[in-house]
Amino acid sequence: MAQQQQQRPILNRPISLLNRNGLLLLLLLALFVILGVFLPLTKSPLFLFPNTTTSSSLPPPSSSLPSISDWRDYSLAQAAKFVAKNETVIVCAVSYPFLPFLSNWLISISRQKHHEKVLVIAEDYATLYKVNEKWPGHAVLIPPALDPQSAHKFGSQGFYNLTSRRPQHLLNILELGYNVMYNDVDMVWLQDPFDYLQGSHDVYFMDDMIAVKPLNHSHDLPPLSRGGVTYVCSCMIFLRSTDGAKLLMKKWVEEIQAQRWSNTEAKKPHDQPAFNRALHKTAHQVDAYLLPQSAFPSGGLYFRNETWVNETKGKHVIVHNNYIIGYDKKMKRFQDFNLWLLDDHALESPLGILKIYQEQQNTTEGKNQRKTGRKQRRTRGKKQKLP
Repeated sequence: MAQQQQQRPILNRPISLLNRNGLLLLLLLALFVILGVFLPLTKSPLFLFPNTTTSSSLPPPSSSLPSISDWRDYSLAQAAKFVAKNETVIVCAVSYPFLPFLSNWLISISRQKHHEKVLVIAEDYATLYKVNEKWPGHAVLIPPALDPQSAHKFGSQGFYNLTSRRPQHLLNILELGYNVMYNDVDMVWLQDPFDYLQGSHDVYFMDDMIAVKPLNHSHDLPPLSRGGVTYVCSCMIFLRSTDGAKLLMKKWVEEIQAQRWSNTEAKKPHDQPAFNRALHKTAHQVDAYLLPQSAFPSGGLYFRNETWVNETKGKHVIVHNNYIIGYDKKMKRFQDFNLWLLDDHALESPLGILKIYQEQQNTTEGKNQRKTGRKQRRTRGKKQKLP
């Protein structure tokens, strides 16, 4: 009988947590609880993907598709912190119809390895959502939003509304403690412009004149003409986060506010005359530097003076497609001079292939324009080869 009790089946024996196997199981359970609770808080390398997300992490979640409200709530301070490299941000302001020009500009910047510090100030929600869908965290909207369907031609109220906000955007970034470079998106980088930002000046800018300057021209603020004006371009500006640069931006804001847009004026205002007035009114308080014309030519010089282009070949750094009005005309001129990169190099852009550009090119006008542009490039050769 005693022998039979000793040989009871193992399944019928009572389980004790105090035996060797029970203690081991209990210790393992306790260890897992400890690891699960405490190690994520310490960001232990034992976890392949530690929880590093905080309330201030930037940009808004990109591991899953952000909701519309995520990007609506994305602040300038968050965006600038996310893109800034070496305490510097590159800024542009764009409305939805100009996304192809934005992408073309970005291709040229990516070739100089500076695209990661680009912040797109979206002037409408369509631009905000599209850029952040393609390139999360690199676009921010500062209300109020503008009309997304307007291309904002030079001289229009839409153009004035867009450009008149520029100095306040730049001032806000300076006050966050960042240096800032502003570019219009109808530009193409041929070389690295940061190589030319020598010294510790408050502001660097380019001349908008078409008259040829000597290669060793002065880098001081140009004097006023007989008409009391200068033609410094507000399209390309670099500002250090200094008191002088902030003072200049505040004065620029004041000058724009004193110059409201009016459709009845023969010569409609825009932000550039106000920028020139601000430069001269703060000349004794702001350390300004005029960039070399050979490196930063106006469109009126680069696209119209072939002799000068050949004489300064290899010196050009940023080309501005100004001195021409109209979206299609600007695109065609870029194509004629082999500076429209989007057709053949779209995948070099952080935005990739844009549906809006494909739609534009599928129109009869777009097809004819592309066909003509390519034919001209084949027959006339390249006027300027990109490095």
